[in-house]
Amino acid sequence: MTSNNPLLTKSLAKDEAVPFDKIKVSDYLPAVDESIQIAQANIAKIKADKTPANFDNTIVALEAAAELAEKIGLIYGNMETANADEALQALAQEIYPKFTALSSDISLDPVIFQRVKAVYDSRASLTLTKEQSRLLEKTYLSFARNGALLNEQDKEKLRQIDQELSVLGPKYSENVLKATNAFEMYLDKKEDVAGIPEGILEGAAAAAEAKGKKGQWLFNLQTPSYLPFMTYAQNRALREKMWKAYASRAFKGEFDNQEIVKKIVTLRSQRAKILNFKTHADFVLAERMAQTPQTVFDFLRKLLTASKEAGKRDVKEVADFAKKTDGLNEIMPWDFAFYSEKLKEEKYAFNEEDLRPYFKLENVVDGVFAHAKQLYGLTFKENKDIPVYHPEVKAYEVFEEKSGKYMGLFYTDYFPRETKKGGAWMTLFRNQGLSDGTLKRPHVSIVCNFTKPTPTKPSLLTYDEVRTLFHEFGHALHGMLSDVTYQSLSGPNVYWDFVELPSQIMENWVGEKEGLDLFARHYETNEAMPADLIKKLKASQKFQAGYMSCRQIQFGLMDMAWHTAEPTAIHNVDSFEEEATAETRLFPKIEGANTSVSFSHIFAGGYSAGYYSYKWAEVLDADAFEYFMEKGLFNPEVATKFKENILSRGGTEHPMELYKRFRGREPDPQALLRRDGLI
Repeated sequence: MTSNNPLLTKSLAKDEAVPFDKIKVSDYLPAVDESIQIAQANIAKIKADKTPANFDNTIVALEAAAELAEKIGLIYGNMETANADEALQALAQEIYPKFTALSSDISLDPVIFQRVKAVYDSRASLTLTKEQSRLLEKTYLSFARNGALLNEQDKEKLRQIDQELSVLGPKYSENVLKATNAFEMYLDKKEDVAGIPEGILEGAAAAAEAKGKKGQWLFNLQTPSYLPFMTYAQNRALREKMWKAYASRAFKGEFDNQEIVKKIVTLRSQRAKILNFKTHADFVLAERMAQTPQTVFDFLRKLLTASKEAGKRDVKEVADFAKKTDGLNEIMPWDFAFYSEKLKEEKYAFNEEDLRPYFKLENVVDGVFAHAKQLYGLTFKENKDIPVYHPEVKAYEVFEEKSGKYMGLFYTDYFPRETKKGGAWMTLFRNQGLSDGTLKRPHVSIVCNFTKPTPTKPSLLTYDEVRTLFHEFGHALHGMLSDVTYQSLSGPNVYWDFVELPSQIMENWVGEKEGLDLFARHYETNEAMPADLIKKLKASQKFQAGYMSCRQIQFGLMDMAWHTAEPTAIHNVDSFEEEATAETRLFPKIEGANTSVSFSHIFAGGYSAGYYSYKWAEVLDADAFEYFMEKGLFNPEVATKFKENILSRGGTEHPMELYKRFRGREPDPQALLRRDGLI
């Protein structure tokens, strides 16, 4: 091995943590090349084995063959989304195709596939554990779904498609990031920032000063800047300007994603057809709880039936309120958040900003740790000796409180920067499971884009940001509590429409007094959040549930439309989107606004034909949380059941089996509509 490349040598940091302090951009390509050679040598060894194929010499050997390459791929992929300068970003066009080629070489190798098939065909006579059976099935399906059963000509076509796709996704997401960063709005008149809370203005002033514009305010399209502006700025013309800039990111202009969208959709469709599936959605859903596009369409339309009338009422209520208060004759999308917030204040006598002082980031982090301790017996200890990739990142060691058992590492990265993509996500630097022949604990990370501290105030989160933190932490728990043998079945390596259950269920605790009491304290006085404020918050929880539900269903149906349509019939990205979203729209279409070109979840983030899974998992989480509500929010028996049957089992069994073991029955589909007050 190359002795001085930190990506290829054993890390001396705690639990072999990634040595971020030693890695340079120039280390990536040589490490990728060498790790791929090692993987190829391991594959050659499996092929050369003269003994008959069995579970260990084929299935387990394959699981470990490209382990180093996968580890380096995880590190690079995580840096490319969370902390990429131009030089690191530029490597994506070289690195991703290399990993894709390795993956194609393995899955299209006839000798390897024959060995896998031999083990799979004899599975009835093998004495395998449930987890081993699942690994065998998953391995066989992975080969079949990646072209192992095709003739040589079709294998070559598939290889070409996968190569092209490996470059298009990162390019799409780079365009979104650049388009987001390209817009800046500097304001210097008091009347232009009227209505915007003091804390937000302070942050905007600090951002302007950092760019050499002292005495002005800078607003941009990053969520902690964009959302408060849309919610509180009284200047309607500026709200319109901001909204249009956000809604048209990567649509036309220098960073236009339209051709990339068409190309991705076309290639995905061709790929599915080569593999004998009618559409990309059919291909994807064959390995999901939902199983077919029709099931997804039926599911979303059923929810739409319950949500649409409520959504229309929500919009009308806001429109009537805007007319009454400001004589506004027609409400536009850039008015909605503003008047919606004012209406909420009038109805529930509280403002979202009233909550912010109680959500100092450090307290919320303590709160999420307190929940992990009460529910699952985990404790977190910051370790400043563990290398991190940016000064804002923190690293913790995770332990089981009772036994003192080490559970893994946990990294947090909370604030926006120009080198980081938008949104929030959980990721891993190392999966739990077998590595070099021993069971290793996971290295988990969450990356967010929250409100930054200002010169006079700490980071004070919005309620939505608090929910986001709990959501991503739920994913993190799925990674940390994993207790399986094989990495590819560990933690969040589950069916995509099941993966959001651990995250979405965690959001429920921050809607309950018992949960908030653990951490919601005023950042200056340290007083707990007053009971009447919590009451108002709870009362407002169902506010505009119809509108919010329609919005999520719109994304889900748009995703399904892109991935079930015949791409040759799609000539115009904008008109296709307009048609796909017609039945869910609560506002007329605005010229120049387009969601598809910045819908990174489905075009660059693994959610293609899978965005519905947020709503699907909401049904599961609403039903699962009802169980906690019945027995007690921190009931140890229910928490243990959830941990043992869901959080620790990863993808070792079918999700419905795991869910039934936890709940004692299948989920009740009405649970979500009950929670949202839609029935």
